[in-house]
Amino acid sequence: MISFESDYDNGCHPVVMQRLLQTNDERSTGYGLDQHCATASAKICQACGLPTDTPVFFLTGGTQTNATVIDAVLERYQGVLAVDSGHVAVHEAGAIEASGHKVITLPSHDGKMSAHDLQLWLEAFYADPTAPHMVQPGMVYLTFPTEMGTLYSHDELRQIGDMCHRYHLPLYIDGARLPYGLAAASCDITLPRLAAMCDVFYLGGTKCGALLGEAVVFSGMPAPGHFFTTVKQHGALLAKGRLLGVQFDALLTDGLYFSIARQAVSLAMRLRDAFVSHGCRMAVDSPTNQQFVALPVEVARQLAQEFAFEVWNSMGNGQVCCRFVTSWATQSTDVDALQAALDRIIGA
Repeated sequence: MISFESDYDNGCHPVVMQRLLQTNDERSTGYGLDQHCATASAKICQACGLPTDTPVFFLTGGTQTNATVIDAVLERYQGVLAVDSGHVAVHEAGAIEASGHKVITLPSHDGKMSAHDLQLWLEAFYADPTAPHMVQPGMVYLTFPTEMGTLYSHDELRQIGDMCHRYHLPLYIDGARLPYGLAAASCDITLPRLAAMCDVFYLGGTKCGALLGEAVVFSGMPAPGHFFTTVKQHGALLAKGRLLGVQFDALLTDGLYFSIARQAVSLAMRLRDAFVSHGCRMAVDSPTNQQFVALPVEVARQLAQEFAFEVWNSMGNGQVCCRFVTSWATQSTDVDALQAALDRIIGA
């Protein structure tokens, strides 16, 4: 069975595993206070074009990271603005609400938030005389890439950032798949540019070559008071924290983090071309490692005999939207096998 199910269904990149093995017999201070985390932090700051004393924290996973950052930044009476398809609004089992903060949703446009929609919502909220009775907006949450694999342009992100600054709202970017977005041919944002346009973001590790772990960077605001303690409260602090530092150190050495992404995106474009060449319609125009394709139910059923992928939703008319994802572990031969299967099932 060849898997296109997700970008975290393998272990970790061999270089990362090698570094874990090389450092396995070391003894070091726990909770991310070790030299490996310090080295990784410095490399992250350098890659982001930030001062070396920029606060960087290593957390265990994406949901824990989102819940921790949002809870730490917001006051207890505040909520977070996100699109209705956003990860925190749909696929995190109410983790944000469980910490006492409402997810306030805006319309999604191919997974993206519109600065115009944000402006209209904020203007209407502050013009409402009953606003003191409501959950107050406290921050804006975006993902890059979005849940649908789409990207914000530099101009789109700048407009949202400008709106956030106008209303004194921190802008938080979920970067679980960040390098795959930066590697896309149509991306006009660099990592330093992204870091400069938001207040806090994270570099994903779990979906980008690490066994686990995410790196939170407070690029445009001070870290909230006692953030370390808040991380621990949310179960996101790893006692053997050096394991996260070792992995990010390896990923940020010699450009591995970005070469992994470029390879995955290149194979995703080949995968997309294979579907299109067989007359299949792409449900989303994604330039990243997630590809969404509309397939007849019977075609999807036959492909599922050989390949793992996700059926995203029913599209009616006998079709389903299926998600195919590439990662560091995807091989060119995997895409070749998919092409051959489509030849058999649909016809060359």
